[in-house]
Amino acid sequence: MEPVNITRAAEFLLLGLSEESELQPLIFGLFLSMYLVTVLGNLLLILAVSSDPHLHTPMYFFLSNLSFVDICFTSTTIPKMLVNIWMQSKVITYEGCITQMYFFLLFGTLDVFLLTVMAYDRFVAICHPIHYTVIMHPQLCGLLVLVSWIMCVLISLLHSLLVLRLSFCTDLKIPHYFCELNQMIQLACSDTFVNNMVMYFAAVLQGGVSLTGILYSYSKIVSSIHAMSSAQGKYKAFSTCVSHLLVVSLFYYTGLGVYLSSAVTHSSQSSATASVMYTVVTPMLNPFIYSLRNKDIKGALKRFFGKTGMERTILLRLKKCP
Repeated sequence: MEPVNITRAAEFLLLGLSEESELQPLIFGLFLSMYLVTVLGNLLLILAVSSDPHLHTPMYFFLSNLSFVDICFTSTTIPKMLVNIWMQSKVITYEGCITQMYFFLLFGTLDVFLLTVMAYDRFVAICHPIHYTVIMHPQLCGLLVLVSWIMCVLISLLHSLLVLRLSFCTDLKIPHYFCELNQMIQLACSDTFVNNMVMYFAAVLQGGVSLTGILYSYSKIVSSIHAMSSAQGKYKAFSTCVSHLLVVSLFYYTGLGVYLSSAVTHSSQSSATASVMYTVVTPMLNPFIYSLRNKDIKGALKRFFGKTGMERTILLRLKKCP
């Protein structure tokens, strides 16, 4: 195939999850519902944390940041997919594809970093409870989030710049519902050795360091909980970690499952279907996992809606007054 100067021929085709026309309305309805639930659920979590002074703690600060990142993470892929189905078009511009890939990598990597930071927070809270407020002061919390953002911006920028140097052939069909880095590299006609090396090295480094940090934190947490004499103390300490453990397990198992399944089956379509789990389902479930067993979040939401309802009643009464 003849390489094309992609800066001039600027269109890719996103094949989506299925090319069967009768399935498109079902896919549209399902993904629209999941997207709305994801945005609404995570927004409510952010509102609950920001509106309640009792939740202005490191754990909930990191949780609200995770909710914001999850909204952005799903917003990089799902709206474009819904527009394509609605308009019955599979086209995405070259600039749009690179931009989508950049932000997908940015927010996906941020998820990994924030989950690691949250594990460290639980480690300090349970293993060093006396010094918790001294260690996890607001400046350190802000610095950890800032460093995570800077690292993720640089990593995403590196991948994007490396893709920009590639030339592509005339076959510009991406067997996915978004511009995924690996799929973009596979479409290239030029040498992709550097891209592949950087991609795998970054994945191993990010995943390895993050997973090692999380596993180390929880090994220390389990030891500390085991050493507690009070059964009530053990239950209270463990209950603060359950939600985070569930989210970490869901994110890593689905993410690893996608890449292992694609490596075994070599099917891009099955990989695209499996990736729905960590790109859509996990961000959608996060607010439910963190709020269902959390009395603080439930209480904050009740107070928030109660306050909103009271203010609305007062405003209506004032309007009725002559």
